[in-house]
Amino acid sequence: GHQDRTYLAHLIEREQVTTLHFVPSMLQAFLEESDLAGCRCLTRVICSGEALPPALVGRFFDRFDPAATEIHNLYGPTEAAIDVTSWPCGPGERRGSVPIGRPIANTQIHLLDVQLQPVPIGVAGELFIAGVNLARGYLDRPSLTAERFLPDPHNGRGARMYRTGDRARRTPEGAIEYLGRLDHQVKIRGVRIELGEIEASLREHPAIRDAAAVVREDAQGESRLVAYLVPDPKQPPTVAAVRAFLRRKLPEAMVPSLYVSLDALPLSPNGKLERRALPVPAADDTGREASTPEALSPVGEVLATIWSDVLGLDRIGAHESFFDLGGHSLLASRVVSRIRDAFRIELPLRNVFEAPTLEGLAERIESLLRACAQLDSPSIEPVPREGDLPLSFAQRRLWFLHQIDPVDFAYSIPLAVRLLGRLHVSALVRSLEEIARRHESLRTTFHEQQGEAVQRVHPPQPLNLPLVDLRGLSAERREELLLRLTAEEAHLPFALERSPLWRVILVRVGEEDHAVLLTMHHLISDDWSFGIFLQELQALYRACVEGQAVRLPELPVQYADYSLWQLRWLQGDLLDRALAYWRERLSDLPSLELPADRPRPRVQTFSGRTRGLTFPAGLGDAVRAASRRHGVTLFMALLAAFDALLCRWTGQETLVVGTPVANRGRTEIEGLIGFFVNMLVLRTDVAGDPCVRELFMRVREGALGAYTHQELPFEKLVEELQPERDLSRSPLFQVMFALQDELGRGFELPGLALELIGGGGGGAKFDLTLAVQPAGSRLSASLEYNLDLFDGTTISRLLCSLGTLLAAMVAEPERRLSDLPVMEQSEREQMLVEWNDTAHAYPAQSCLHELFEERVRQTPSAVALVDEEGTLSYDELNRRANRWARSLCRLGIGRERFVGILVD
Repeated sequence: GHQDRTYLAHLIEREQVTTLHFVPSMLQAFLEESDLAGCRCLTRVICSGEALPPALVGRFFDRFDPAATEIHNLYGPTEAAIDVTSWPCGPGERRGSVPIGRPIANTQIHLLDVQLQPVPIGVAGELFIAGVNLARGYLDRPSLTAERFLPDPHNGRGARMYRTGDRARRTPEGAIEYLGRLDHQVKIRGVRIELGEIEASLREHPAIRDAAAVVREDAQGESRLVAYLVPDPKQPPTVAAVRAFLRRKLPEAMVPSLYVSLDALPLSPNGKLERRALPVPAADDTGREASTPEALSPVGEVLATIWSDVLGLDRIGAHESFFDLGGHSLLASRVVSRIRDAFRIELPLRNVFEAPTLEGLAERIESLLRACAQLDSPSIEPVPREGDLPLSFAQRRLWFLHQIDPVDFAYSIPLAVRLLGRLHVSALVRSLEEIARRHESLRTTFHEQQGEAVQRVHPPQPLNLPLVDLRGLSAERREELLLRLTAEEAHLPFALERSPLWRVILVRVGEEDHAVLLTMHHLISDDWSFGIFLQELQALYRACVEGQAVRLPELPVQYADYSLWQLRWLQGDLLDRALAYWRERLSDLPSLELPADRPRPRVQTFSGRTRGLTFPAGLGDAVRAASRRHGVTLFMALLAAFDALLCRWTGQETLVVGTPVANRGRTEIEGLIGFFVNMLVLRTDVAGDPCVRELFMRVREGALGAYTHQELPFEKLVEELQPERDLSRSPLFQVMFALQDELGRGFELPGLALELIGGGGGGAKFDLTLAVQPAGSRLSASLEYNLDLFDGTTISRLLCSLGTLLAAMVAEPERRLSDLPVMEQSEREQMLVEWNDTAHAYPAQSCLHELFEERVRQTPSAVALVDEEGTLSYDELNRRANRWARSLCRLGIGRERFVGILVD
């Protein structure tokens, strides 16, 4: 407090103290003391223990004469006798951060990468300490000692070095700059964030005395980056100024969305930052500008309410950015859906990115309204359930495919979950019955009436849950049968005329070990619907177990209402306008001629298999960083890589890839189970051999255009465009790409541990389907392929090529597609050198028989002897080449039956 600082100043003056050692936060408090005239006896001040902000050094020399008083920045942990580097700070230095200096006597500082190799000047690495001042280790903690005290490969035999866990880099003059802790790295929506780098950048602001950065979850469960600031009370900066300052130094993902001003950061008793004591910000406690209704138009006011609902904020300022407030692409899609409902217009998703402020986006909406770009489609309303109901366009296509092959299982969606713990079977049954009551799709069958396919909705029925009890078998046999049941359920076809078109089986593996095998037909569900099913099951099961009544909101419409609405509005002028874009985009559409391992069958088959590959963690982070730099989404960057691979693989300049979209652009159907997913045809032109950066732009333009016109059903598009029918391939595209989450992620049941069970699948809807799934910092890819066209080795090689190509694209964005590598260096070496190494020197003064005999002497295993199944006898070999046979006899090889001799 103030009295302590005053006492310290008096103590320095009374005792004529010449040298003081501070942690920077304590030095800051000391410099705030109004009367330091009596401290002119100080000749040296030392700082260590935490990062020293440059602004604090400036304030120090404002209070002390540089010619009379020095200030030094020191660094070092307890494991190395406290301080191991030193840096003399000078007045007027223009640095982004204060260096921790150079090593002291008998100490070595190594900055190493993950392979413990030195990093170049200016490149960040982990800081290691070596020298005589290292401790021997941790008392009675050998494992921790072995983890932190490592052999030093850069010094003599027996030398050790200490791993600090700190990040640092060397400046061109040899000084070391501290960059923060390695363990302060966090992730927000898959993007790696370095908190220490954010804090260092905040401290560089001239009006910020100290700062801290943390990640917290808001009420919606969204992770948000929070900055805690200790501003200069005489000239506190605005949040807008701080954001603008950070954007000049950091990528967008590292700019905090929430800002909290504090009088001082909470410190531990030893003077270090106590992160756990930082206050939890309120949803709107961000230091943002207050909402000013006078500055907003009526459209802006309505838009502000939409943002408040989606972002969970109470007030929105006119000039605030959607993305500064914590928005991202998924939330942007929800905003567009609500704008459609509120203003009855089709606002392209790209507008949210191009005009991210509230005022800017309101102007875009007003411009569309002035141009009378109004959506004429009516709202979805319930229709009477009298008689049979029509199918949606998507359902019609699946119905047609089912008539061709009624036993095909390619359009089944299986999910198998292991439940470890006490399962309440009655609660599970009641929950499933309630879900079926809420969603008519789960009570719908499909029939043919006078040559037309129709759907019929049936009343709710009690659920008969089949139970398979495996407890009487051995553990190994139980696991074997569980996997077999999982595969059989995934491959078992549905009879569309019989209800229900979903089934669930409960397998009892042990007393507290069960498995639920759930399968739905695509006619009544999709991946989004599966997520809704699991969310409702989670809520209902929990309520049943806890004895509570569940009040899920009633559904405004059902899938049959959507089917009828779709048929009514997709006609006339509205259909013509929807088709105009696609007619132009898909004109002169070529087929993608994939170099298959076998000739394409005359009639398309759906026999398939899947191979997968997980890319290194570093590659996933690099792709995300490249996406941010080039202004594309992760989906667009991965699609560009897939396009580049197809271009190199086929040699074609026009590439056509399909992709599934949820097609949930209307609020009425957001929580509805049904078959809504739509297929978009993404066309990319790679003519002119563009560079990677240009390819990103082309893919982004094509994807945004397709998203804008995504409501036109793929089936209706095929019907209207009438492409030339070819029974050997799917219409419009033969290759599909999807960026997807793991089915069932986030699904929890009280008292149970859940594990996904593999073993389903086996069908291939297209020639190739690439699915990429983000998994933490990594990216996992799976490639589904048609077995009648491709071998598994070809697919594995294709996946490896995708990883190689992707790494090159993010590393060298100015490189042209034709110059990008598609093979690892080892594979290139094998193809270009090893397999072409056909030159051999012929030894002089040796005949062929002598060479043969010498070779066999050196390698007896070169003679391949076989049992009675052999096909080439000694006599037969003797008749074919008696000279070779005589050579074998001279070597003592008898007349055993053998296949042949392996020689160079």
